[in-house]
Amino acid sequence: MSVGAPKLAIERLQAGYGDVQVLWDITIEVGTGELVCLIGSNGAGKTTLMRCISGLLAITAGQIVVDGRSMAQATPADFLRAGIVHVPEGRRLFSAMSVRDNLLMGAYLRDDKERIAEDLDRVYAMFPILAERRRQDAGTLSGGEQQMCALGRGLMARPSLVLIDELSLGLAPRVMELLSERLREINRSGVAVLLVEQDVMNALELATRAYVIDQGRVTKAGLSASLASDPAIREAYMGIA
Repeated sequence: MSVGAPKLAIERLQAGYGDVQVLWDITIEVGTGELVCLIGSNGAGKTTLMRCISGLLAITAGQIVVDGRSMAQATPADFLRAGIVHVPEGRRLFSAMSVRDNLLMGAYLRDDKERIAEDLDRVYAMFPILAERRRQDAGTLSGGEQQMCALGRGLMARPSLVLIDELSLGLAPRVMELLSERLREINRSGVAVLLVEQDVMNALELATRAYVIDQGRVTKAGLSASLASDPAIREAYMGIA
């Protein structure tokens, strides 16, 4: 998928919790149809940034621009209507609801019933285990199945940009391979992706470009291949001297 005009542009963003500032002058960009990753150690501010981009946390300075429109004061529903979906760390499924009902929650702002049904079938085709367990409570799924359900729920909104926080957290390598391939398919279909991922090597293989966040600031940015060969990145985040 070719990269067009920016879907998302973050300009000198600052944010935090109460008197504690977490993000300092963050500037990043995700082009239309692009797959970009954020890497950094735990506590660097990656999840805080994702919460800002989905409207869950108010920013204190800077700009969030989506398709050329300022979203600095937007609500989570505004971001969703703008085509941005957040697949949060920890999945955050409705554990007592069925898999099917969890997936349909992703389409709660939509009223195009026929296309919703088509999208539900598309998610089931992407993750056949969810079709098998559509009536099962989501809380009884394995970790990998829950991640599939969380990603599928996001896709039910028909997004143009998906924010994914820690895709591989706690997952077996085989499950992660499947999710990575599905993420490539989603991106090839034209959906932009901003990925936060603890498996830095896998993240850099998936993404075209990457940003490194350290102590709430962007410290490096560039093509994923270049960062993957950077000795400082390899030592700090991959354990390769």
